[in-house]
Amino acid sequence: MTEKLVPEIRLLKTQEIDAAVDLFTRQLREHQLNTGLSQVRSIIEQITKNSRLGFVLVAVAKNGRPVGVALGCAFLAIEHRGTSGWLEELYVLPEFRNRGIGSLLITEFIRVALELGWRAIDLEIESGHEQAASLYERHGFQRLNRSRFSRTVKQIGVRRAM
Repeated sequence: MTEKLVPEIRLLKTQEIDAAVDLFTRQLREHQLNTGLSQVRSIIEQITKNSRLGFVLVAVAKNGRPVGVALGCAFLAIEHRGTSGWLEELYVLPEFRNRGIGSLLITEFIRVALELGWRAIDLEIESGHEQAASLYERHGFQRLNRSRFSRTVKQIGVRRAM
């Protein structure tokens, strides 16, 4: 029997970091990204300790089980004329999808962003993921006519001139 679910959506508590790491790691695996647990944990710990960096939301079922998470990172944006945010990750366990949990996470994400004074929220989705695109559009997000680029920046054997 499918559990009727109206989860509590709230800011992640320090004692729930392990659960958030597990959920974000599952998401990364689904997207075939190889990010280690220690890196995921480090990011979540930094954000939960310093709200200027962003925030983490968790969706908790009535039985106390975390079933979804969202991670927002703050940045200063000239385009948006001030502090804005990036909806870095949003994940709901597969067996709990299509029950409105993603929508509840987005609604609370927007509320917290407003409370923090963010001017805008940016995000990206994988090409062809129309179900996610539709979800974000229902919450007022607009598609941009842009291409996103990324480059890893690493210091490898950098020597300073004397």
